[in-house]
Amino acid sequence: MSDIDLILQYFPDITKDQREKFAKLKTLYLDWNDKINVISRKDTDNFYERHVLHSLAIAKVIAFNPGTRILDIGTGGGFPGIPLAILFPECEFLLVDSIGKKIKVVDGVASELGLKNVRGQHERAEKIKEQFDFIVSRAVTSMPAFLKWTKGKFLKEDKNALKNGILYLKGGDLTEEMSTVKKAIQYFPIATMFSEEFFETKKVVYLRN
Repeated sequence: MSDIDLILQYFPDITKDQREKFAKLKTLYLDWNDKINVISRKDTDNFYERHVLHSLAIAKVIAFNPGTRILDIGTGGGFPGIPLAILFPECEFLLVDSIGKKIKVVDGVASELGLKNVRGQHERAEKIKEQFDFIVSRAVTSMPAFLKWTKGKFLKEDKNALKNGILYLKGGDLTEEMSTVKKAIQYFPIATMFSEEFFETKKVVYLRN
């Protein structure tokens, strides 16, 4: 199965333009990775599975409506934000990281793909003053610490099937980590969405604002 076929297996209805953008991702990231290391060497062979498809697990939980504003905290080189921005071109994405060179990769990839709905910002999450419908992330820290970074950053009006909140990609047993969290929590096991072994213990964690 080719790289892009992996995406098409689970998202068969994407447009030709989206298919082309997804197909370009690996080459772009490999080129950037030679200059700025944002993807571990062992993951480059499984790039579409471990980075792109993993990011798109969020899209199996919610199809963002046009006009939805999404903040990606600790985006690294652009995950999950860049794949989600390709899939939801009518939504706005702000990708934030405290390491400037990683945002350089985000800006470069977004520019080369022509993603007009992506902004990169070199900033600590707690300094962001804008408000969003959803905040996404891929296991940047423990949930109690992450919640402090998201305080005051949610829009009040809900415009999607899920109420505004956090969609967090995380693996393993989360019982202890989530025990002090007071918000309503839902777990969506990624193994029910994708059959690859890599996703066996991984989840999309949804916390309603």
